[in-house]
Amino acid sequence: MNFTEITVTELAAKLAANNDEQCQFVDVREPQELAIVALPGFINLPLSEHADWSPEIYTRLDKDLATFVLCHHGMRSAQMCQWLSDRGFSQVSNISGGIDAYSRHVDASLPKY
Repeated sequence: MNFTEITVTELAAKLAANNDEQCQFVDVREPQELAIVALPGFINLPLSEHADWSPEIYTRLDKDLATFVLCHHGMRSAQMCQWLSDRGFSQVSNISGGIDAYSRHVDASLPKY
């Protein structure tokens, strides 16, 4: 495993800090999942559409920036983290528990599914 894990509480602090730190946020869930609930500032790269966006990964994301990856529970995002790490992304973090944990522990007003 060539990536780290962060908690949803750590993610919330990072999102709230609103500082000049350069980082990027990726959500690998499906568009229909994002229609239910999404966090602002995340770009959507659905894991199921890997063949469509993977050839453009170096133009869509900066491999040298801190990259935080989200899914529903943390499994798909872990797969994406490993894939990014294997391609030279040096600061990749999986958001443990995903949007489900975020809605339970950070913002209970967010829809759960």
